[in-house]
Amino acid sequence: MDFTNPLVYGVPFFLGMILLELTYSKTHDHKDLYNWRDLASSVGMGVGSAVIAPIVKTITVILLFSFVYDLFNPLVDGVRTNIMGYESFGYAWYVWILCMLCDDLSYYWFHRQNHMVRFFWAAHIVHHSSDNFNLGTAVRNGWFTIFYKPLFYVWIVAIGFPPEMLVVCLGIEAIWQFQLHTVFIPKLGFLDKFLNTHTMHQVHHACNLEYMDKNHGGILNVFDRIFGTWKPLDESIDITYGVTQPPDSYNIWVILTHEYADIWKDMKKSKNLRHKFMYVFGPPGWSHDGSTKTVKQIRREMAMEQRQAEKEHEKVLVSRA
Repeated sequence: MDFTNPLVYGVPFFLGMILLELTYSKTHDHKDLYNWRDLASSVGMGVGSAVIAPIVKTITVILLFSFVYDLFNPLVDGVRTNIMGYESFGYAWYVWILCMLCDDLSYYWFHRQNHMVRFFWAAHIVHHSSDNFNLGTAVRNGWFTIFYKPLFYVWIVAIGFPPEMLVVCLGIEAIWQFQLHTVFIPKLGFLDKFLNTHTMHQVHHACNLEYMDKNHGGILNVFDRIFGTWKPLDESIDITYGVTQPPDSYNIWVILTHEYADIWKDMKKSKNLRHKFMYVFGPPGWSHDGSTKTVKQIRREMAMEQRQAEKEHEKVLVSRA
């Protein structure tokens, strides 16, 4: 059965929504929402992704997803049968829902690992590199994530979901992710209990310490809640968007590659092979000499300092009693 990837219709939708938000921001009290040079860089990277992605996705579907699907779901007496012994999944409505749930779970771990493994972060930092949060930023996608992203999803076809079904689900996920990049949608009440919403994605794009590495979900926030990475927007906190070490450039190639260059510089700081490995595959911020720290290390140190301050405060109160 053949299906059309929703992103075929998504591209004109993306462009139309960017123009609408841009016009609204310039005619209302949000004139600083868009920076023209920043927008040009984002659109340039979006165009590059639009050129590269179809080629890679075609290869992915034909050579990887289709190969794995056929390998794990061979025809037995004319019926697709998984090697575990059950009939491979068809196209019933509830199978679509199950496939979307599997897709959402894969997206969560793909997205989370992009923040936890520096080599992946080097590709994903592109999306976070702008200090603007708008629909233009939504198309500011790194070109290199395209090459390893399918590996996080291949298990879905292995257990029996048709490759074309997964491709459609991936398209739906991408469209939902696009429209999250706006500040004009407030908290959504009941929907915030289970959906990954616009305010939650504002948290994800913030470089405030309390917000970093939170809300990795795709359409649902259930996996963030289960795995401890969910955090709602605190409207009393002024959000700072972007990354702690920005590329400080509007040059597309610099934006795409600056973190890889930083990895190479860090690897040369030590001759120890374990240190070199950790600079590539450890968490962002890791250093062998403590010159830079990971988000977890910083939070741990701040928590220890707070506990120490509380103890000192208690001692003062006791001495006065």
